[in-house]
Amino acid sequence: MIGTKKGVDWENTFPGVTAPFGMMQFSPDTQSGPTGYSYTDDAIKGFSLDHFSGGCSSFGDIPILPVTGAVGDNPAGRTEHFSHNDEHSAPGSYSVALTDSNVQVDLGATTRTGIASFRYPSGSQAQVLVKSGTSLGGDLTADVQVVNDHELAGTTTPHGLCNNSKYTMYFDITFNRPFTAHGTWQGTAVTPGSSSATGPGSGAYLTFDTSTDSTVTAKVGMSYVSTTGAAKNMAAEIPGWNVKHVQADTRAAWRTLLRKVDVGGASTDELTTFYTSLYRSFQSPSVFNDVDGRYIGFDNVIHRVPAGHTQYATFSDWDIYRSLAPLQTMLYPQRAGDMANSLLRDAQQQGGWWPKWPSQNMTGNVMNGDNGVPLFAQYVAFGARGVNVADALPIMEKGATQSQKVGWGWTERPGVEDYVRLGYAPNNATSQGDHGLQGASETLEWSIDDFAISQLAGAIGDRTTAATYAKRGQNWQNIFDPSTGYLRPRDDNGAFPAGPGFQTPPAGTFGQDGYDEGNAAQYNWLVPQDIAGLVAAMGGKDKVIPRLDDFFSQLNAGGNAPYDWAGNEIDTAAPWVYDYVGQPWKTQEVARRFETQLFTTAPDGLPGNDDNGALSSEYVWAALGMMPATPGTPTLALNSPLVKRAVISLGTGRTITINAPQAADNAPYVTGMQLNGRSYGSTALPASFATRGGALDISLSTSPDTHWATSDKAAPPSYRTDEVPAIGYLTPTGTQVTPGGTSLPATVGASSLAGHAGTVRWTAGSDIAGVSVTPSSGTLDLTHATTADVPVTIAVAQGTPSGYHPVKVSFRTADGKALPGGAVVVTVPAADGAATACDTLGTTDTECGMRLRDNGDGHTTPVTIGGRSGRSTTDGSPFEYFDVDNTIVPGGQYQATVTIDYYDHGTGSWSMQYDSTNGAYKQSPSVAKTGTDTWKTATFTVDDAAFHNGENAGTDFRLANSGDTGTIGRVHVTVTGDNVLALHLCPDDN
Repeated sequence: MIGTKKGVDWENTFPGVTAPFGMMQFSPDTQSGPTGYSYTDDAIKGFSLDHFSGGCSSFGDIPILPVTGAVGDNPAGRTEHFSHNDEHSAPGSYSVALTDSNVQVDLGATTRTGIASFRYPSGSQAQVLVKSGTSLGGDLTADVQVVNDHELAGTTTPHGLCNNSKYTMYFDITFNRPFTAHGTWQGTAVTPGSSSATGPGSGAYLTFDTSTDSTVTAKVGMSYVSTTGAAKNMAAEIPGWNVKHVQADTRAAWRTLLRKVDVGGASTDELTTFYTSLYRSFQSPSVFNDVDGRYIGFDNVIHRVPAGHTQYATFSDWDIYRSLAPLQTMLYPQRAGDMANSLLRDAQQQGGWWPKWPSQNMTGNVMNGDNGVPLFAQYVAFGARGVNVADALPIMEKGATQSQKVGWGWTERPGVEDYVRLGYAPNNATSQGDHGLQGASETLEWSIDDFAISQLAGAIGDRTTAATYAKRGQNWQNIFDPSTGYLRPRDDNGAFPAGPGFQTPPAGTFGQDGYDEGNAAQYNWLVPQDIAGLVAAMGGKDKVIPRLDDFFSQLNAGGNAPYDWAGNEIDTAAPWVYDYVGQPWKTQEVARRFETQLFTTAPDGLPGNDDNGALSSEYVWAALGMMPATPGTPTLALNSPLVKRAVISLGTGRTITINAPQAADNAPYVTGMQLNGRSYGSTALPASFATRGGALDISLSTSPDTHWATSDKAAPPSYRTDEVPAIGYLTPTGTQVTPGGTSLPATVGASSLAGHAGTVRWTAGSDIAGVSVTPSSGTLDLTHATTADVPVTIAVAQGTPSGYHPVKVSFRTADGKALPGGAVVVTVPAADGAATACDTLGTTDTECGMRLRDNGDGHTTPVTIGGRSGRSTTDGSPFEYFDVDNTIVPGGQYQATVTIDYYDHGTGSWSMQYDSTNGAYKQSPSVAKTGTDTWKTATFTVDDAAFHNGENAGTDFRLANSGDTGTIGRVHVTVTGDNVLALHLCPDDN
């Protein structure tokens, strides 16, 4: 039951039964578990067929619940209480007693089929509820059909992963004996004797005679192809009715798998934690094709996987590329080859775009980065067999150079053209993620992705592509700010935000602006391809080590604090950075705290969301004494083993043996090591180790050895080709308010990176005549210094137009090599004290200080009507949400005038809805539509707007449409009041 209880975060493991990589994950769902099960609940809604240990409510399809007595008037909402004292979970089996009806449940599963035994009280009115229209993520359509007196079948089409897109699952359920009655329901309308039902909330019930036999056994097959496919899967995998035999066979399959990593010499609790972690590491990705090889593709066409191979789905790629994929590949290279080729087929079937968090036959598009790319590269690097790299590479290059909406509206790399042009992803509306703007983290992830492409190209001898993407793999340099020592978001002009690198996020937010699910301190170590270069940029080891020490003073601080957040995958390999700076004993100490303080055998025994086995795999690696360090390479960086001995049976037929006789909780420190009988003094294993294996003999102590493997040569490899010799900067950073007739003192500087920069030439300039820099050019001497700077003055002339006026500084070496530069945005306020912004809507919006945010009940579609472009509301989405730039309107007490151009079609009205300064949610007077089919203007004036990003997706207000479809062409806002930065960002206002 480890990981089924919310601790620091929802951990979201499921306690039910599944085979290794099983499509069928047959498990109970309770009242409040976001992905199915919560340990603190005491009632079960049903036993559904599919699950995932992720971060949003999805899957949980076709819950089945045995009950007694009348089905009642709300069968879909019926639950059964239970106690953990009557619950048992183990690899291959799950059982529980339902106390309301006194039914004993025993579950088993094969790859695609589940089997359940329901033992009712003798003589009771036994019912089986099949809740076919109540998936965890919400159903769009559903149907169930009674086929005969012992079988029913149906489909469900729920919302896809995290409410994105949709998928269809088919099921077939047979019973070991006839039911005596049946019926269906739709919502609270229960129809006895009915044989079919359709729609969300629908389902069927079956009644059994228990007067002579109190046990009912059900088999349920699932498929993503057809109900016939579900029935065939069932017939092939479970031909009989013996639940215990199925449980035993699946348990044997798990035993075979778990024995591939044979460890010993640790406490009972540590061994339990290790093997449950290993168990969770092989539940996903899941088999997606039927037993006959057929599967539904990303093109919604039925395909057949080549004989002897498997199509996989449910790739939590952002989470699993770091540590899970290497572990799975080393043990099962053939399966890993199928996983890699599954990703390739997905890409080929959706027009040649690499999938992003592919789930079922659709892209989930969760998290930043192009994470399917390093996932594929990890499979290749760690020895996956039969991978078609040559066909994959052009698809990856396409997504790395151009952006296009695909399928339901997702984009592989949004705005990648700017990334290619600028060398970084601007922190603008295009970088919007689930929790805010993410330009910095996007840049870092894409740099990793590009490095992975380089490694793949090199693997097949494509030197030109390898060189191109190795250079792009160094794009992290373009967001390094020497003035703060942080990797930071940059805007379209190249300016970093004002202030320090780490800034505590506002209350109620998740992560710092510019970073997805984290902050500047956590993302500052995410350059796994060039840690040595990062260390140099940060000022060298002497400056980096104290920052590491402070960072790891807390191990699981969450996304808003400047410390390690071990419960998320951003810093999977961060403890191993100490290996690169000559203090490996600190890697050993931090990793040991990770193992012993954050993982336990309790129900809340994980440090965070397991993310389809990602966190579990981190524990497995750490306990063995190593961690995959550089995505796209087989580099394994070392800590120290928690166990005294381990024998790992690789899929190549080779073995890894680890002997550490002094291993103990309090003895993490390496004092010596031998590899294959020879003394070894490096903190990374040879590249061949992951596939060819070897023998490690490790001496450990309770005291740090500050001499073992501390030299530069002992560090894991960094890939430093294409590092720039220096990085330029301009301070102050960010947006600086400078009224006409005043000036701003500033500093132009440069900091060494790869060294040998010599003389650096710089040139400064503005986009407008009224803003000047004195001096406007010069040189900086880095011949014998790591940094150099010079003061400058930025002057704003009287009469300079209100607005943002970037001042940019370009830097070049003496031989003309361009270096990353700096910028500041000089902000000239308007004399009237008002901030104005506007957004002209259409296929491509023209945003001037305000933007439309599509989300939730505010999805819009671009249209051209009445000679103008605009955006129309859609079914179920009557709102259009707008966010005013926080720089000019950060939140306070405002007077606002909102003017809209709308197409006057049909009946209904428009109004403005917003959070007021007294906390009430308010609506302006409505403006009625009169059906003239012409463009009109409406104005809403309010004097108590808070504009504190309190609406959906962090917006400031929404425009509410009633009646017929509403279309808006342009929105303009004028704001005065507290802390307004008086800029006229709408061009017509200047």
